[in-house]
Amino acid sequence: MTQGALWIITMSGICIVIESSVTAVHLRNMEHFITAVTHLEDSNPGLSPLALVASLRKIADQSDSLTRDFVGSSDNQGDIHYVNNSFIIGQMNINHNLSNFLEEVTHHFITRDHDERGVVLTPDGTTVALAPLLLGLEYGLQANKDRNQPHGFYLLPLAKYLGISFLQFGNATPPERLGPDGCWDSVSAPMVYTLSGVPSLATDALVHGGMDGAILGKHLSVVNCSEVNLSTLLRSYYLGTMEELDYDLSNHLRGRYRRQNLKNITNLSLLQEKVADALHIHQQKGDIIVESLIENGIKDFMLRYMECPAIIPRCMWGAAPPLVPVNPLSPPLPFLYIHHTAIPSKPCLNLQMCSKNMKAMQHFHQKQRGWYDIGYSFVVGSDGYIYEGRGWMSVGAHTKGRNTVGYGVAFIGDYTAHLPAQHDMELVHHHLVNCGVSKGFLKENFTILGHRQVVAGTKCPGESLYSEITTWEHYKETDPFK
Repeated sequence: MTQGALWIITMSGICIVIESSVTAVHLRNMEHFITAVTHLEDSNPGLSPLALVASLRKIADQSDSLTRDFVGSSDNQGDIHYVNNSFIIGQMNINHNLSNFLEEVTHHFITRDHDERGVVLTPDGTTVALAPLLLGLEYGLQANKDRNQPHGFYLLPLAKYLGISFLQFGNATPPERLGPDGCWDSVSAPMVYTLSGVPSLATDALVHGGMDGAILGKHLSVVNCSEVNLSTLLRSYYLGTMEELDYDLSNHLRGRYRRQNLKNITNLSLLQEKVADALHIHQQKGDIIVESLIENGIKDFMLRYMECPAIIPRCMWGAAPPLVPVNPLSPPLPFLYIHHTAIPSKPCLNLQMCSKNMKAMQHFHQKQRGWYDIGYSFVVGSDGYIYEGRGWMSVGAHTKGRNTVGYGVAFIGDYTAHLPAQHDMELVHHHLVNCGVSKGFLKENFTILGHRQVVAGTKCPGESLYSEITTWEHYKETDPFK
């Protein structure tokens, strides 16, 4: 532990002092960011959540015309200066190492090597940009104070990033208008996040931050702000475990459910309207090209981030490379085969447990079965996520004699006597299959079959799960190939 120089911040005349010791190295994860927020709150009991988040947003360098138009008075919490390697926004003192950490994790940019900065890793494996998250929190708190905001105001931070990326896409660069995702140098000790392709102006991390900002911003706009503690809210949203939850999703304000929660508070037309507002093109009605770019972009967004399920990529669960290059598939394919793993027999409830299971299965398939890679196309955890196996484009080793005509999806656990969680099943028979059809990986008239219907001598996917899938759309009682 080291004691560094002090960081000074002034918040509208409030005198604040923090004296804390922190480690010299801060990992780029959400736990460390929330710890930093907790330090600020605990040392400054008179500081309002709005003043705190406005100052953090300024450190993130998020003060554009759209922000100033909306936040108004909260943008006047004091100017930022540097003095003796310290920030000054008033009179708050903070450890030098912590001040550097806050600047590094909130200020978003992408390097020439496609390393994305200003992002943090959450415990469930999602990477989130903090700048749009902070902006969404501030919008919600400001709306709570003013009580007279337009419908859908909470979408504006997300809409800003989407809009500028859609317009950039209209100029033919970059090649994709949304994404990409990326990989951390270490999941257990994350420091560097490298994008998997050419970045758009709305990377996955920026979109995740914008989605979370919208969800939490709307929540903050209607609660009693005198009872709001930002670190408690963030800790519950990002650090809450599956063990702490039941499976009633009606009131789950959790990061792992961001796609469903955003779907509950917006729709295509409202989001399209807010993108136009963010770009101020409502003053330029009749620009058919721009309106078309926004319309098509929002359709892509809805498919990618709201209809399709979140999939944990191989790099995040620690996959070993295939022993040899795997043959490509030729989609769209006509079949989806449902499995259970049996071993591991218990559901996995977090990224660490599910990743351990994934690596164990891959090792067994490669070393004991002699297969080139993990056999399944996708694997379903009980942590709210699907894990990438061989994916949409590579031939699997899941259903003997049928690997070139269908995808194999396995639920982690033994489902002989009980079912997976309802949410986990919906990820497959609603979201994954619809995504596969929309993206051209599955045929529209595809067939769902249980493993036992195709391969003799197996009870997979377990009696209970097999009974369940017989009720799913696209299930067939008989194998069309037989």
